Amino acid sequence: MIEFNYPEGATPLDSNEMEGLLLTHITTRVELDRWEQDNINEALAWIAQRKPKDILNESFMRQLHKRMFSSVWKWAGNLRQTDKNIGASWYNIPAGLKQLCDDTEYWIKNKIFIDDEIAARFHHRLVSIHLFANGNGRHARLMADILLENVLNKPPFTWGSANLIIAGSDRKRYIESLVAADRGDYKPLLDFVRS
Repeated sequence: MIEFNYPEGATPLDSNEMEGLLLTHITTRVELDRWEQDNINEALAWIAQRKPKDILNESFMRQLHKRMFSSVWKWAGNLRQTDKNIGASWYNIPAGLKQLCDDTEYWIKNKIFIDDEIAARFHHRLVSIHLFANGNGRHARLMADILLENVLNKPPFTWGSANLIIAGSDRKRYIESLVAADRGDYKPLLDFVRS
């Protein structure tokens, strides 16, 4: 089995999930990140062409994850079947996701929060549920941006204008802002997403 060095806050893959790697020539995390980013770029092109609005449902979120990672992982688009160091118990994922989608629709319809806060809270809860074996942060950030652009008609977040996949001060600040949101303090996350 290939051993990857995971940045702080990343979800390690178990041996069964690692067996789902389609590209057997990959031996380092840097190589994996590059191949995943190429696949994500294809998903971004797909989003740009379609500009989907009906996104607050399991079907769309799974389809997006599949488009983001299906050239790299056999299990792309499938909800995780194991518990991780973060997230809901795997068997509670569908119910947690349905509740998040319902809550987000309610926030939008009733203008409970400003648009940025709706997207930030949606992002935080999506990361907290942790739908997939891997790629949850990237998926949740893209979902928040799609929500902003295609549903709320706002510009996407800048996410600190940094590569949040690699270890560094920006990733540390991002993780710290998610931990603050876990405690109900969304100000650090709201500050980060537009920095």
